[in-house]
This record gives sequence, C-alpha cells and structure tokens, in this order.
Amino acid sequence: MTVPVNSKPLLAVLSGQRVDAPPMWLMRQAGRYLPEYRALRAEKGGFLELVNDSEAAAEVTLQPLRRFGFDGAILFSDILVVPHALGQDLWFEAGEGPRLAPRLVDHALESLTAAPERLDPVYGTVRRVAAALPPQVTFLGFAGSPWTNATYMVAGQGSRDQSDTRRMAYRDPQAFQAIIDAIVAMTIDYLAKQIEAGVEAVQLFDSWAGSLSPAQFERWVIAPNAAIVAGLRARVPDARIIGFPKGAGGKLAAYARETGVDAIGLDETVDPAWAHRELPADMPVQGNLDPLALIAGGAELEMAARRVLDALSERPHIFNLGHGILPDTPIAHVEQLIGIVRGQG
Repeated sequence: MTVPVNSKPLLAVLSGQRVDAPPMWLMRQAGRYLPEYRALRAEKGGFLELVNDSEAAAEVTLQPLRRFGFDGAILFSDILVVPHALGQDLWFEAGEGPRLAPRLVDHALESLTAAPERLDPVYGTVRRVAAALPPQVTFLGFAGSPWTNATYMVAGQGSRDQSDTRRMAYRDPQAFQAIIDAIVAMTIDYLAKQIEAGVEAVQLFDSWAGSLSPAQFERWVIAPNAAIVAGLRARVPDARIIGFPKGAGGKLAAYARETGVDAIGLDETVDPAWAHRELPADMPVQGNLDPLALIAGGAELEMAARRVLDALSERPHIFNLGHGILPDTPIAHVEQLIGIVRGQG
C-alpha cells in the first residue's frame, strides 16, 4: 500500500514511505555535462577554486535544479576535503586527478596537523543553498567513507587496485586503524555541521569498497561506517543516512544490516531484483541505472530504466544512477529519463 507522501518526496522515502513515482536525483548531477557548470568553472579557474568559493559552489549545486527540477539537491564539494582538513595538502593535476601530500604510506599520521577550518567554505555553501532551495526539494550532504578516503591518504592519489593501502592494512593494521579512526572522527563532526547548516540527509560514498576481501570489508568498510552512523546519530538523532559501498556485491546485505544506514545505494553492477530479495524488507534503496545507458538514450535507456523501476516497485525507492553522471551525457537523455521515471515518457 502506498503511503501518502509529505511535501518532500525524497525525504519521505528515506523515512520508509513508498510512492508510485519514485523521487530522483543523479550522482554528479552538478558537473561537466552542463554548459552552465563549464562556464562557471572556466571563470573560477578550477575545481578546487569552485569548491572553496561558497557562492560559486552554491550556484553549481542549484544549476541542475533549475534545469531539471530534481527532487534532491546534492552539495557540490569533494570527498577529499576531509583528508585536507586532517592536514594533508590537496591539489588537482590537470588530466590526472587529485593529489594528497604527504603520502601516509611513508609518513606517520602524527606528522599531520589537523586544520578543520578548511571545511568552513563547505558550511557556507550549505547555508546559501538551504536558503535558496524550492520547498519540495531535499538537500543532501555527503562525505567519503573512511576506507575510500584512506586509500587516497595512503597512496597520495587514486589507483586501480588500492594496492598500497591494502598492503598497509595487512602489514601494519594498528597504524592503519589510527588513520581510519581519524577519518571517522572528522567525518562525524563534518556531517553533523553540514546538517546544522541546512542539509536534510547525507550520503556516505565508499567508491573503492569493492577491492576488499570479506574479512577486510567487515573491518575497514562496515565497522567504520557503523561508527560514523552511531556517532552522527548521537549528535543528530533523526539524521537520515544513505550508504553507498560501490562494488560491494554480495556483501551489501551485511552492510545494510550492520552499519545502521537508512538506505542503500546500489551501483550499476547490482541486479535490482536480487537487491530487493536480499536486502532487509522495506529498507529504502537508491539506484541504479547504468550511466552508460543514460548516454545511449532512446529505447535502450527506456528499457534499462523500466527494469530498475519494476524491480524496486514494491519497496521505498529513490531513482538514481549506479554511479556518477558522465561528462559526455546528452542533456536530452536526462530529460528523457525524467519523463520515464515520472510517468511522462
């Protein structure tokens, strides 16, 4: 039976309600596929310059809302602001991605001097967006999960297999635990302050969760995320939290049971029918259209979207992609998807 929705459909689903046309937002919905984003980034000079300019970051957050009328706004920022706040230097190499220094594979955590004031621009962005959002839109904040942030902190950059970090976790689990604990503590404070500034729900991104064995997944993904959920709820009892452990596969059910998150984000490799069978009954699920199906458009997009909608029709569902929207995504295909999900296509 469908429960009547409140004035914020996405927030209602996170509270366990089910609606006939699921609310939707898209990961990386504010970004390079939008000409208005590209123009502002060119004006500001780079990605970090945008993130640390509260007025500009608020504008980027709002751009896809104006164009598409999504049910959720996702804060424009980056997961690596937490390592930056823990004391590492952060910059982006053109065409190569983020860099952090000193690398904790060969420097002790104790060599860093925490600088939580580096997060202040993010809270400024939140306050600006919260004051400007349409009343029916849910404002989502986020942070990187400890394992994923640790992979960047240890190696100083992203990698295909997270080998440096996985080796360190086996070689010196005590030192690695200290890194994880520092990320957990900073993340609890960071998310609580996002909520205090105006976000209404948060998402934990664990982009590299799929690289771990089951035992390591329990230790470095489930346990730290459970600690964040418990710590955040101690400060904000009604906090709504989405967990997104990309690549977790068959470990998703344990993650859902043991972390305490309100909802699970599914990446595009997860069969949504399997997720509906295996995840706790009535737990809200988010996802999980393949971003490449969105690029394909046409009949392929419609079939892929309806497959997700049908599989998750009997539980609370937030429609989203299985990962971030890609830069070469046609805007017309996003419009087609919105029509399908909202019953107009």
